[in-house]
Amino acid sequence: MANGRISTVLILTLVGWLGRTTPVLAQLDNRAFMHPLVVGPQYERQMRLDVQAFLFNKDNEYFNKLEDGRTYFGAQLLPRLVYFPSANLRVEAGIFLWKDYGTPRLRQVRPLLTVKYQNGPHSILFGNIEGNLHHGYIEPMFDFERVITNRLEEGVQYKLQKPRLNLDAWVDWQRQQYRFSNFQEEVAGGLAAEATVLGDSTDWLLRVPFQFTATHQGGQIDTVSTPLQTLFNVASGVRVRKPLASRFFQAVHLDAYATYFHDYSFTYQLPYRTGTGLYLNGGVDTRLSNVQVAYWRGNGYISPLGGKLYRSISNSVSDPQYLEKDRQLLIVRFLKDYRLPGNLTMTTRFEPLYDLNNGLFDFSFALYFNFNQSFLLTTLRKGVE
Repeated sequence: MANGRISTVLILTLVGWLGRTTPVLAQLDNRAFMHPLVVGPQYERQMRLDVQAFLFNKDNEYFNKLEDGRTYFGAQLLPRLVYFPSANLRVEAGIFLWKDYGTPRLRQVRPLLTVKYQNGPHSILFGNIEGNLHHGYIEPMFDFERVITNRLEEGVQYKLQKPRLNLDAWVDWQRQQYRFSNFQEEVAGGLAAEATVLGDSTDWLLRVPFQFTATHQGGQIDTVSTPLQTLFNVASGVRVRKPLASRFFQAVHLDAYATYFHDYSFTYQLPYRTGTGLYLNGGVDTRLSNVQVAYWRGNGYISPLGGKLYRSISNSVSDPQYLEKDRQLLIVRFLKDYRLPGNLTMTTRFEPLYDLNNGLFDFSFALYFNFNQSFLLTTLRKGVE
């Protein structure tokens, strides 16, 4: 990073938490959207073709002053050629294609390049990392819709996966700056960790999560006068889950998080320098659907990566200067995954929400299809490179 002081703060913060600290899941079960890059001795010297497809239709019927209603409707395709030189190494290259319906052109065409090394519970990735929902953040910290709008993250990632401890530390280099650029460099990073302190998969589970993100815009080789900006967000709390033996009711759970926002910039550009939030989420998993109720209370809370509904500043086209320091939301969610033949998963989500401060009722409805398949092309013999 061009600015040495900010780079040092960000890196030391991430490394410090690496020294202190079941896949990590946030308040929503997003496993249908996750496609971890597998490594193992059963793949050694194999050449494979991995294909991911993601089709989405999300309709946000929002009429508030902070976030406009909009519709996401399209498809993304990620074919990759994968080679496993050894039992703990994965090298892959591919292409990312994004097509929004209603327009004749592709929205994005980008290369995919990743190297993943795994040694026991430790993994390190370089290139296109396991990003977005794989991190396991709650929505006030990391917007679910980024799986559509910002699917690719490029940088470096360290993951620790043990039976009672999971940790994900990552850096996403979002925009590269060059000499005389007329824009700032942009980088994001963070850490998501969760420890199981009580119980197992058949009993009461008590987990303690810690989540941190940092974003930075700056640099020293551009030609713009915009001051640098560095923002920190932190969340922690407790998560309780109890599996049920009933044929209809499968589990109950409750999550409680406290969040904190801090503007660490030298020159303040945002209306709030610090902010806090309380996020409560409880639900029951049934055979028909998973039902959840969430309560959000924010005070001057801003998260550049988080869900826009939770922020105290506007993202609206019609009211861009609107502020709402005290923000209260009540959200109900109906979630269901359907496992279909051919490694295809259909997900439906209906999420009505009520703005307690303004007496507004909004809702969103979404339909997703996730396809993930790996095809064996050949197995190379030893000595053949």
